Amino acid sequence: MTENEKVQCLIIGSGPAGYTAAIYASRAGLQPVLYQGLQPGGQLTITTEVENYPGYPEGIMGPQMMVDFEKQAQRMGADIRWGLATKVDFSNRPFKVEIDEEKWIDASSVIIATGASAKWLNIPSEQKLNGHGVSACAVCDGFFFKGQDVAIVGAGDTACEEALYLSKLCSNVHMIVRKGEDGMKASKVMQDRVKKTGNITIHWNSETDEVLGDQKVTGVRIRNNQTNALTEIEVKAFFVAIGHEPNSKIFKGWLEMDEAGYLLTKPGTSKTNIEGIFACGDVQDKNYRQAVTAAGSGCMAALDAERYLGELEHELSEAHA
Repeated sequence: MTENEKVQCLIIGSGPAGYTAAIYASRAGLQPVLYQGLQPGGQLTITTEVENYPGYPEGIMGPQMMVDFEKQAQRMGADIRWGLATKVDFSNRPFKVEIDEEKWIDASSVIIATGASAKWLNIPSEQKLNGHGVSACAVCDGFFFKGQDVAIVGAGDTACEEALYLSKLCSNVHMIVRKGEDGMKASKVMQDRVKKTGNITIHWNSETDEVLGDQKVTGVRIRNNQTNALTEIEVKAFFVAIGHEPNSKIFKGWLEMDEAGYLLTKPGTSKTNIEGIFACGDVQDKNYRQAVTAAGSGCMAALDAERYLGELEHELSEAHA
């Protein structure tokens, strides 16, 4: 039987959090190995222009930004590989992580940066126009539609927050809500704020039939659930705010998570309930979900891992003394 590969610091995931962790871990001499996962670069690879990340005065395309992050991590010495973590065994140290269902790695420390995936409506036009007026992040992309009419679908607090954010930038915001007023999931205070905002129109009992447009969004066709009537609304952008799903399934049973599957970290740190395993980025952040906050938490995870490994080394040397 072949021996498992031994790694000091294993990073799972390759968005801003994972790459930043790799940069810091490399500089600390931890010789990190990073596996990129199914979507190298994370959610930023499906966005177009990023204008709110510091250091890019002219803005930058999301995929290019992730290429820059990857190159920087490689320049610092990170070992970046294709591959997907498919199973873990965190019962003992070293921690065991299976890659692509075929090989196992023994890791002295693990940084989880697997991110979260936006939930979509799964209609063909939504995917076709993704990045061309269809977006799952109003805070990221709302600025591009300043002074224009837009639509947003969703009924929770996030949808309300994003509708309110858009209302400050856009002329009119059409909010598409599947149920009636009684079925809105958002807190009462958020509902009230949305209802009191003059340029937000709520379309109750409505579902998206189709996002309209060829090369870019020109409108949205909605269907009334009670009357079955179809209505077309002219908009320049269509925002999906029906939630995110953290990519944390393989850690169930090992790491503490909330009811939605977000990994729980000790406040002010990246530490999980298992010493030596750290979480950063959107897999543990359901509040901010920005590239810059993900990168910041990736830095925290690498520093936490460095301290942990340093203490472990100290304990081992004392034990052998």
